[in-house]
Amino acid sequence: MNRGFDVAVVGAGIVGLGAAYAAVRRGQSVVVIERAPEALGATVRNFGHLCIGAQTGLAREYADASRPLWLRLARDAGFWLRESGTLVVARHADELALLEVASGAGGIELLDARELETRASVRPGVAVGGAWVMPDLQTDPRTAAAAIRAHLETLGVEFRSRTSVGAVETGRVHTTRGPIDAGLVVVAVNHDIDQLLPDLAEAVGVVRCGLDMLRVRGGAASVSAPLLTGWSLVRYGRFGALPEATVVRERLHAERPDLAALDLNQMYTQLPDGSMIVGDTHYKGVGIAPFQPEAAAELLLEEFEALFGAQPSVLERWQGVYASGPDDFLVAEPEPGVLALAATTGIGMTTGLGLAETALAPRLGVDAGSLIPEGIRP
Repeated sequence: MNRGFDVAVVGAGIVGLGAAYAAVRRGQSVVVIERAPEALGATVRNFGHLCIGAQTGLAREYADASRPLWLRLARDAGFWLRESGTLVVARHADELALLEVASGAGGIELLDARELETRASVRPGVAVGGAWVMPDLQTDPRTAAAAIRAHLETLGVEFRSRTSVGAVETGRVHTTRGPIDAGLVVVAVNHDIDQLLPDLAEAVGVVRCGLDMLRVRGGAASVSAPLLTGWSLVRYGRFGALPEATVVRERLHAERPDLAALDLNQMYTQLPDGSMIVGDTHYKGVGIAPFQPEAAAELLLEEFEALFGAQPSVLERWQGVYASGPDDFLVAEPEPGVLALAATTGIGMTTGLGLAETALAPRLGVDAGSLIPEGIRP
């Protein structure tokens, strides 16, 4: 158990997998330590929506770095991923005005109501227009993480599952199966950073964000790409930071204080089997109670029916939990040779691969291989 590795990664979520991928491509010996038998956290409990074009600042840099990595991994690991872009339905003139301003920076194609209705089966008359955010991707998170892990194993990465980590220090990881020595230790445990590195978590203000999601059958309801609404626009940096977003936010909160109380991101993604992921609510705390109020699910379903004109039947319900902090990302070195990484907002799938790549590249050198798969549009 105690043979040495160049890099030891704690956590097999998307950031940990990204760190292992970045290291093994640079010829490093890598071990990934995961307390569960497989990824069971935020990496598999999300929309599978890689929302690149809605980001700004550092989040956009990491998202842009993630995109070619997702494309390359989908090709090499053989999981479902599509260059779908993202649709936005504007149901009010102020939402359309916000989209028009945001589109000035490029990468967004404005749609009239008829064009939007041909790409998403919203009820006639609901949309006043919309947009297509072009760089975005979609995958199935339940199959992508497992496929990436299997691919990393073929590249020589070792996985130690059902193994808990009690402490990390320079050059060593202490686990329930004995110590593991490594030149670089990467801690990628998402919200559990407060369990492994509590002083760091408290210093930067990391807490947990819980959310409620559903998977439904929606009858004839369908979307050709992940679908955002005005509630989504006021959350994402590219839109929410604009002055026009204030008008949208104030109207939505005045019209629907019940949805505002859920801190709603009303969006939808459709999986290859035709089912749709519906969500999501948000609530924060140091600890997240496991009890999901049925009223929140009822509101999500009512909004689905109001938008699509179809009554959904629930296939699954689940609670997600992810790290939340005052900044979008945690990148810290609490001890020499110990690197802590986390997306401390709800965009880990969008940015996690790029975050890991960007953080490890200066330490391990430049990847000699091209990051852009041949034959795939960048």
